[in-house]
Amino acid sequence: MTLQTEVLAKASNQARGLAIDAVHACSSGHLGLPLGCAEIGAVLFGHALSLNPDEPRWLNRDRFVLSAGHGSMFLYAWLHMAGFDIPMEQVAKFRSLHSITPGHPEFRETPGVEATTGPLGQGVGNSVGMAVAGQMAAARFNTPEHAIFDHHVVCLAGDGCMQEGVAMEAVEFAGHQKLENLILIYDSNDVTLDAMAAKTQSENTALRFKAIEWDVQTVDGYDMPGFLKAFNRAKKAKSGKPQLIIARTIIAKGIPEVQGTQKGHGEGGAKFADSARAGLGLPADQHFYVSGDVTAYFADHKRRQVRACNRWHRQFKAWRAANPDRAALLDSAGVKPSAAHLLSKIPLFAPDVKLGGTRMAGRDVLQPVAAELPLLVGGSADLYGSTLNYIAADKDFDPTNRSGRNIRFGIREHGMAAIANGIAYDGLFRPSIATFLVFADYSRPPMRLAALSKLPVIYIYTHDSIGVGEDGPTHEPVETVSALRLIPNMEVIRPADPEETAGAFAAALERTDGPTLIALSRQAVPVLNEIPPHIRRAGVLKGAYVAVQETAPLETILLATGSELALALAAARELGSATRVVSIPSFEIFDRQPAEYRESILPASCRKRISIEAGVTALWRKYVGLDGKTVGIDRFGLSAPAPAIYKELGVTAEALVAAARSFGA
Repeated sequence: MTLQTEVLAKASNQARGLAIDAVHACSSGHLGLPLGCAEIGAVLFGHALSLNPDEPRWLNRDRFVLSAGHGSMFLYAWLHMAGFDIPMEQVAKFRSLHSITPGHPEFRETPGVEATTGPLGQGVGNSVGMAVAGQMAAARFNTPEHAIFDHHVVCLAGDGCMQEGVAMEAVEFAGHQKLENLILIYDSNDVTLDAMAAKTQSENTALRFKAIEWDVQTVDGYDMPGFLKAFNRAKKAKSGKPQLIIARTIIAKGIPEVQGTQKGHGEGGAKFADSARAGLGLPADQHFYVSGDVTAYFADHKRRQVRACNRWHRQFKAWRAANPDRAALLDSAGVKPSAAHLLSKIPLFAPDVKLGGTRMAGRDVLQPVAAELPLLVGGSADLYGSTLNYIAADKDFDPTNRSGRNIRFGIREHGMAAIANGIAYDGLFRPSIATFLVFADYSRPPMRLAALSKLPVIYIYTHDSIGVGEDGPTHEPVETVSALRLIPNMEVIRPADPEETAGAFAAALERTDGPTLIALSRQAVPVLNEIPPHIRRAGVLKGAYVAVQETAPLETILLATGSELALALAAARELGSATRVVSIPSFEIFDRQPAEYRESILPASCRKRISIEAGVTALWRKYVGLDGKTVGIDRFGLSAPAPAIYKELGVTAEALVAAARSFGA
């Protein structure tokens, strides 16, 4: 179909009007990108993208991600015009309480929004993850007769996104992986929020991307036929490279008083709304205006898109009939696995097994669950040899093997986590990633967004405590576990031994409404044979359980997690039969249990409670209470062999015993 430039030019100005009206109505928001990129939006949503507004999660749709999420009115305006279920009254409620048009796009809140893109650059990483998922899907499910996955991932990013390190980590990975189904559109307007971009950047973006194995085109963002030609060339490219389109634009185009300057970035131009609307040819007495001919054009375009989607569904039906095994595998995507079933597939560990830390138990647990869940994929930030999360029965994901389940991210923790979110947003594959726990600080922003967006990403983060030893305080995450526990909707599990590790993996994989972090130790831990294995496994699924039951009237409760549970067991033997030991591998899972269960584990009548963890102590107060005591480390660690550090910092069974005996003294 020929590009209808006349009606799309009108649509561009009317999209500008929607943004101006919405930002003016709430006195808040960003006008720069919605106005500056309007013609790009017209070409994408009015002609070029393969979408079905009536089926926003159609499997083979093109994924469009607005990485510059502050320009959300760009997305809402075009989704509305394209026929997604975003009525005009919701556009008019931009940034209002309980609207589906929040200040930044939010996954699950708005039809057509593929990812939560608030912090700049995250959407670029998410798009790379979606492109990975698309390549994996094509490799696993396409056949010579039926190419049911051949979509593209299209990302619109601005100068701010391109300056963020996470975006650069992700695009370097994409170039190396030859993700030719990825198209990045760079809204290049030479402006950032504080000043003209020349104040903070001077790179040649085209040369940089060419150097990292991208194809690059530069176009005028207002030449709609020229942009479409570049976009179609990017879609059809068979160079084995991701595609960058540098679109030269003018920020806040349509508001002469601020366009082309940093004043056009935010809502500064809204006060010129009336004159801007007049200059755009919009009626003075009708706000939130879309003309009849523009509405009719997009209705016709939507009908064409629906017909194309229906043709795909007919092909999909034929594919299902011809490939029942592949269809069954595809149907399993997103299905919640049963923890009990997964545990039945994980052999019990031998009572005398010798493992160098729960990370080694994690390695052994991962293999049977990966066999049970063929859409589980994993990756590591150049640390497979230490995190031990390689799926041994499979191979690497790379340009020669798109079916591989092991992704080598390189030393890119931030990008890795953003890419994992993209895989999770896509919805077909279950991502798990790994690095050292202390480097959660490098991946924290996308971890927070995973929790916010309820993405079932699994983090297998190892070297969880001062047990790292000789590597010293830079690698000893004394505060990290507690910091991660504070993220809403993030579940953290710190298992104590191999059987608790089995429970941790089962619990993490069963969860589908948010991310889970499994914190595993480097240092060797004993197998806690005094606790039956089924108790250890099932206890993790409840978040906490009684590891040692008192045999006399209860006087003391010792609480522990991770490798410190062994210290609590030793202390209990010294303190005697009136002592209970409670293992709390996951605060979040335990806190979610019914009050009756929580009372059965930590009865309110017993106020003599002492916790132990090789980390900061503040969060333990909610369990030990004001009368209780904590054994932990409210300082940074040391460089020495692990046993020496534990002793030097007072994280010992003797310290627990002394704390218990000091009550009432």
